[in-house]
Amino acid sequence: MQFGIFTIADITPDPTTGKVPTEHERLDLMVEEALLAEQVGLDVFALGEHHNPPFVTSSPTTTLAYIGAKTQEIILSTATTLITTNDPVKIAEDYAMLQHLTNGRVDLVMGRGNTGPVYPWFGKDIRTGIELAVENYELLHRLWREDVVTWEGKFRTPLQQFTATPRPLDGVPPFVWHGSIRSPQIAEQAAYYGDGFFHNNIFWPISHTKQMVELYRRRYEHYGHGRADQAIVGLGGQAFMRRNSQDAVREFRPYFDNAPVYGGGPSMEDFTRQTPLVVGSPEQVVERYLTMADHVGDYQRQLFLLDHAGLPRKTVLEQIEMLGTEVVPVLRRELDARRPADVPDAPTHAGRVAAAEAERGAFDPEYRFETGDNWTGLRAEDRR
Repeated sequence: MQFGIFTIADITPDPTTGKVPTEHERLDLMVEEALLAEQVGLDVFALGEHHNPPFVTSSPTTTLAYIGAKTQEIILSTATTLITTNDPVKIAEDYAMLQHLTNGRVDLVMGRGNTGPVYPWFGKDIRTGIELAVENYELLHRLWREDVVTWEGKFRTPLQQFTATPRPLDGVPPFVWHGSIRSPQIAEQAAYYGDGFFHNNIFWPISHTKQMVELYRRRYEHYGHGRADQAIVGLGGQAFMRRNSQDAVREFRPYFDNAPVYGGGPSMEDFTRQTPLVVGSPEQVVERYLTMADHVGDYQRQLFLLDHAGLPRKTVLEQIEMLGTEVVPVLRRELDARRPADVPDAPTHAGRVAAAEAERGAFDPEYRFETGDNWTGLRAEDRR
């Protein structure tokens, strides 16, 4: 099972001091978070995509490539790649490039995002959000698996004998999770392709999360990818920790009460009862997250949001260290021990290359693609 952190890189005033980090400071902290996450043994660092203030995550590939150059092992993921407003051709090129530069340490969470105005900014209509997600991913899926693609759809210009470059590393595309909080169509899409389903349930009760994951699992089995309990599932999570739970509650309360995503809503006590947020000791975080599999089945990835709401740099880094040294080792040991042997491990590039090798019979380390001639539309063998 994989454990990690994700960030949306919000720029939020610290309610206890009034300090507002600059964009540069926030980006610098984000890089430091990823480096520390690797040091303390976390498996994944994930970055959201937003194109509006107060966020500074408009270019995940640039940021993840920079972090990739400074790390060796940690998987670099997106917490959301906007499949609706990004061109699937550019996604295919950018993330295949990132895959090569990081030696396979990259995957993506495809999503529609939660900011309505982003659609017209990129020339799209929010009313066609689901249709865009379905059509754009169908094209992206082909671009990574077919060396020469001829395609026509509703939302972009057609492609004739097009080859996306570079080709995926070792002939194996980056692993894709489809992220959705409330859209059953996206759970269905994940199941159809046999991809992963990531339910970022940080604002939702476990009953809703269970319903969405069960839908995905049933449809995954329906499409013949394996048993329902073998489907690939990821969850979001939130925590704020101190050695003493009372200290955690006292310290986090002003951040909770003033954060844009919380303020004016349920009390912190109600929110922690109804959602995955834990404000307490590391032991309490372990206790809560050991129960997640009781509701959704054995799953492969658990990510935590630790750096939002204006928390100061020192506090954020302390949270990551506690997660990596005190929480995750216990969760990893306990959850791995109870997972049946035939439930898949979390996806990695090496594991997926090995699976492709077994399926092909022999893996060719000198993988090459056959491209068409973009002037004549002919492949090499057609011109002989």
